[in-house]
Amino acid sequence: MSTLRKASAYSLKKVVPFTRVSKKKQKAYIKTVPPQKIVKFAMGNQQAFDAGKFKYHLTLTSEETIQIRHNALEACRQFLNKKLDQVLAGQYFFRVIPFPHHIQRENKMLTGAGADRMQTGMQLSFGKTVGKAAILKKGAPIFFVAVGSPKAVQISRESFKQIKAKLPGRMKILYEEIKK
Repeated sequence: MSTLRKASAYSLKKVVPFTRVSKKKQKAYIKTVPPQKIVKFAMGNQQAFDAGKFKYHLTLTSEETIQIRHNALEACRQFLNKKLDQVLAGQYFFRVIPFPHHIQRENKMLTGAGADRMQTGMQLSFGKTVGKAAILKKGAPIFFVAVGSPKAVQISRESFKQIKAKLPGRMKILYEEIKK
C-alpha cells in the first residue's frame, strides 16, 4: 500500500457514509474492503469494571462533527493502553467506542511530465479504497476509561490531553463519579 494522504483530504464535515458492500462481488462497487486496523476495543480489568469497583469514569468526546480514520484510532488506543498499563497496571478499564464503518476512497492522480497521457481525470473517478473511518456527530464518545482512585483520574486526564493532537477536531473530557 502506498503512503497515506493527509487527514485533511478526508476531513469534510458533511460526508455521506459509504459502507455498502455487496455479497455478490460482481455487483459491488468496492471489490475489497480494507482490513480493520483496530485490534482490540476493550482493554484492562473487565471483571473489576463489571463488578463496579471503578467509580471514576472519564470519556473523551468530540465537540464537532468529525471523521476519524482507523489508523488514528489505533495509534491513540496503543498510546493510551501502554500509558495506563505502565502506571496503573490492572487498575483501569479502557474502551474504544466508535467502530470505523465508512470506507474511504482515493482517485489517484499523477503529477509531473507526461502524466497527462496516463491518467483518466474524472472519467471513472470512483476511486480505490484506502482505509476506513468512523463518522462521529457532535458529542459522540470516542474513548472511555474507568479507574478506582482520584490519582488515577489525574493520570487518565493527562493521557487524554496527550492524544488530542493525534485526533481531528476539538475534544472534551467528561468526568463522572459513580455514587453507590
